[in-house]
Amino acid sequence: MPWLMKAEPDSRVVKGKDVKFSVDDFEKLGVSPWDGVRNHEAKKIMKERMKIGDKVLFYHSNCKVPGVFAIAEVVKEGYPDYTAWDPDHPYYDPKTKKDQPTWFMVNVKFIQRLDYPPTLSLIKYLASLSTSILPDEISYIGKDGSNAIGNMQLVNRGRLSVQPVEQSAYDAIILLGTQGGWESLVQIKKPKSKSKVEPNSTAKREIPPAAEEDEGEKAIERPQLKSKGTVKKDRASPNKTEDVPSEARGERRSKRLKK
Repeated sequence: MPWLMKAEPDSRVVKGKDVKFSVDDFEKLGVSPWDGVRNHEAKKIMKERMKIGDKVLFYHSNCKVPGVFAIAEVVKEGYPDYTAWDPDHPYYDPKTKKDQPTWFMVNVKFIQRLDYPPTLSLIKYLASLSTSILPDEISYIGKDGSNAIGNMQLVNRGRLSVQPVEQSAYDAIILLGTQGGWESLVQIKKPKSKSKVEPNSTAKREIPPAAEEDEGEKAIERPQLKSKGTVKKDRASPNKTEDVPSEARGERRSKRLKK
């Protein structure tokens, strides 16, 4: 069965180490352990379902242009992810034990790049065509291929970084990636960047593809940094409260109550 596996192509430092893994990095390395996944559903897929020879769509996530950039193949089935035991690793998990491992990974081999990497924008555009006529530019994937792409978990459950792909969807993605011709379709669907929305307009704001991506890295659940709440100063209203940390405001209020 084919799979889709996400990785972050842009630099992102976690615990002093860069966790980026682009198609360039993958091609240079050749074979890579898919370490650092800390999501139980994705872990279970690698531990129990992935088999040697399974094809993989290598996907760039959490970046300006998310999309499928290469084809890969599983060359080693699930085994314990030893990075979880390394205190210096960005995704160290102190709760897992060597004799009872929690996290697993597989080894994946780079096969080839796609000349026309199908983007997330294209995939979502195809998902919107489920009841319409297929454009001539991509007629070569057929209506079944278009529907299969529209039903991908990437569309319906985008945040999962290791996910199954139906064979018909995999085949259609490969056709799009090798034959191209779809670029103008995505451009037509892009909103004008300088368009203005009237204050009373009900038009929805277009969210850039990168903002829709989660976690798109090899580790599904990125550490979330908790920020302290602040009261934003409104420049248009000079009488608004100045920027003050929420904890400080709570402390001042409690002192007033004591008085």
